[in-house]
Amino acid sequence: MTDATQLVVNVSLMGPERDHDTTVTFLGKPFRIARRGTGGDVAAARTLVREWAPEAAVLAVTGVRDAQAVAGSTPVTDGVQLLEVLQEWAVRRVDTEMPGYFTNARTVVLGGQNHDRVTRILRERTQNIEFADPMLRLDLPGRLHVNPILGLAADVVGDAAALPLRMVPDGLRTQAGTPGRLASRALARRAARECDVLVATYDELDGFGLEDLAGKTLITSAISEERLSELGDRGVDLVVDMTPQPFDVTVSAAALQALMIASVQSGSTLTNDDLLDMIVAAGLEPRLLYPNGFKRKSRFAFVIHPLSQQYLRNVEPLRTVSRVAPGPVMDLVEKAVAYSPPFTYSHVTGITSPTGAEAEGWLITVGGTPREMLAPSPEFTYRRLLAAAETARKLGAQIMGLGAFTKVVGDAGVTVARQAPLPVTTGNSYSASGALWAAHEALHQLGLVEVDDGGVIRGNAMVVGATGAIGSVCARLLAVAEARLWLVSPESAKLLALKMLIEQEHPGAEVHISATPDDALPHMDLIVTATSGAGKRVLDIMAVKPGCVITDVARPLDLSAEDVAKRPDVLVIESGEIELPGDVQMRDIGLPKNVAYACLAETVVLALEGRYESFTVGRNIEWEKVKEIYRLGLKHGMKLATISGVNGVYTPADIDRIRTLALAARAAVHA
Repeated sequence: MTDATQLVVNVSLMGPERDHDTTVTFLGKPFRIARRGTGGDVAAARTLVREWAPEAAVLAVTGVRDAQAVAGSTPVTDGVQLLEVLQEWAVRRVDTEMPGYFTNARTVVLGGQNHDRVTRILRERTQNIEFADPMLRLDLPGRLHVNPILGLAADVVGDAAALPLRMVPDGLRTQAGTPGRLASRALARRAARECDVLVATYDELDGFGLEDLAGKTLITSAISEERLSELGDRGVDLVVDMTPQPFDVTVSAAALQALMIASVQSGSTLTNDDLLDMIVAAGLEPRLLYPNGFKRKSRFAFVIHPLSQQYLRNVEPLRTVSRVAPGPVMDLVEKAVAYSPPFTYSHVTGITSPTGAEAEGWLITVGGTPREMLAPSPEFTYRRLLAAAETARKLGAQIMGLGAFTKVVGDAGVTVARQAPLPVTTGNSYSASGALWAAHEALHQLGLVEVDDGGVIRGNAMVVGATGAIGSVCARLLAVAEARLWLVSPESAKLLALKMLIEQEHPGAEVHISATPDDALPHMDLIVTATSGAGKRVLDIMAVKPGCVITDVARPLDLSAEDVAKRPDVLVIESGEIELPGDVQMRDIGLPKNVAYACLAETVVLALEGRYESFTVGRNIEWEKVKEIYRLGLKHGMKLATISGVNGVYTPADIDRIRTLALAARAAVHA
């Protein structure tokens, strides 16, 4: 060793398998760095400190209380000053690169207060934190230190209480604590299987296997290439290594801080400015490591509810009750179920985007049928939806979607989104996009109107309720398809403004406006109804052209099942369902495997994209968001799966039958 080379020694209570003795360059200066592990033998660690102290410039020692006294005049550091910065920085770096990653994450913290700083930072993002340490599980340190006086008293009492224990030999003290550690380890493994994030050192994961770690994010420190590979074999998705690794050998935060102290040659202390200057100068930063390739798994929840008493009859024990009980009893059951607390109907897994992003979720049921939701004040439903949101938060969901009538009640999600503990979306942007997507596909399958490969419709299209939120979006989407447009609404001024807007966006577009649909109705190839007329007569279906495609995007529907039944030669679409990417595992929701309603698909798309925000709420749907969610859906592998009407999914045979009847009706008109 030359005169210019300083020695930094790391004495560790961990095992000797990572020991090294090598020369490195740090901040432009040469250092010899040596590591010696004692496998938990505190007496051996003291001996090593005593032996190396005369030669070392700085000693890095953790877990030995009297290390400085043993080392004499040689500076000693435990690396806590640097580690606290790195712990917080690691979490914030993940948040910078993947915003919202830790939101509501179910987190298990192993070990003791050595993870205190990272836990405090995670608490800003999630309350779903569980500790393996029984005292920490009750959060006693946190509760006491909220009050400075209580915290000081707790520290004094704690030191006094710990004095007799410190007088017990180290080996005996370790054995005495073994039963408690084993119990905590068993509890931790069980909790880990249901968590999203683990905070632990590598050694604290001893005994954890694939069933415990698969799909997890691990926040840890000082991970070597060998350990990273081994964690990958145990299924870990992301390893957040809080300790930078600038050398060929793996070093601890204590060793890095010892190198910093040796660099400034100012004794055993570093100012905060020293620390920051050297972190920047040395290019140190926490590492995000993907042992099995990049993966990001997001979590969502989606609220569903029974659409009628018939849905209640599909589950036990209500199915048995319905068989023996008269109608009035089922009315009482329907009302009682509406007051029941939310429950998880299905865990949804296997959603995998072509980008590599993954999503898992939960379908949460509130018991009210549409009749029970709309009968009382909106606050009745708000309370149930907020209870569902709290359930979603505890499950770890980062965004929640509203399905069916839960997004219709009151102000259409605005109040729920404002008060819920996580972002909320109604899915209406993708619903509007999906309905038009389905209409376009229906025209193509019927083959009665020319639709070229570019999506251009060579025909006439009408939007009834064109000045409404969904109607105006549909009108602008149809203008993109270059159909000749008829816009219908009783709101004359809004109608004129919409016509002007579309003509500005698409110069040369043919746009007609009318207060009622009647005159142009027989000439339409495609009709979109978006009035939310709630039972009012929207159009005369008997006047519609045979083979016309009608897309009913209103909720409640503008056209009743009775109206649809009058025209078997007309294809009436209620919705366009979306095929989710991956091998989706989900309980039956009345659709084929991997298929979801568009409003549910919007929630999934936002989760896959990492967009944890209240994307669509209220009754005003933004044109830009409709386009954006469609584009994001394509990015993540969403496809139009099925075309559904009031009686369920249309089959190819249904389409053929409608085409045959339409052609026959047209022939009869021209005969």
